[in-house]
Amino acid sequence: MFYEIDTDHGLPYDPFKACVVPRPIGWISTRSPSGHDNLAPYSQFTNLTFDPPYVLFSSNRTPLGQRKDTVNNAIATGFFAWNLATYALREEVNVTAQQLDPGEDEFVAAGLEKEEGRVVGVSLVKESPVRFECAFERVVELPGNPPMGTVDIIFGRVLAVHISDSVLTDGKIDIKKTEPIARLGYYEYAVVRDTFEMRIPGTNKALLDGLEGSAKANRKL
Repeated sequence: MFYEIDTDHGLPYDPFKACVVPRPIGWISTRSPSGHDNLAPYSQFTNLTFDPPYVLFSSNRTPLGQRKDTVNNAIATGFFAWNLATYALREEVNVTAQQLDPGEDEFVAAGLEKEEGRVVGVSLVKESPVRFECAFERVVELPGNPPMGTVDIIFGRVLAVHISDSVLTDGKIDIKKTEPIARLGYYEYAVVRDTFEMRIPGTNKALLDGLEGSAKANRKL
């Protein structure tokens, strides 16, 4: 099949989000200037580079054209955190996807324990085995169709990383222990339990170091 975006694709469900899969989940925690904690998952999330490490997440505005609490808080305070969404925490992730009032605490609604960030003033999900503390870098606004009208792209620089010792095997984060979940299309998710390894052919060490994401090797180079 083929369809142009502004035409009817003829399928009972829109296929676009199901084409780009799996997508990491940006389980983003923030704190408002008045001290209220917020936690929400975003399925358009990724890392951008590794030295220094940057991440981004995308947030559609509400049907009333208003920015989400996460975006407002990150811009106002200059900080946010990312928490790894895992299979064990899948129900809690789903609960925090609700659009609650700004004064309501998604940590409380989902029954999650908080851990204060060591570098930034943001609550982290204590049960999550991997967390990033981030500084807000900038926001880019992309035009969208009504009623939302605008998409906010939030860029952040990672300042600190938390990794639970319980998910490390031989000095590596063990996917079989973290079991991260990812967004697919429609209402579907995936859980990652199996991996395979491939190395780029040749002896270009800088290329291999980049694939590994070794900041130490990059700085030495």
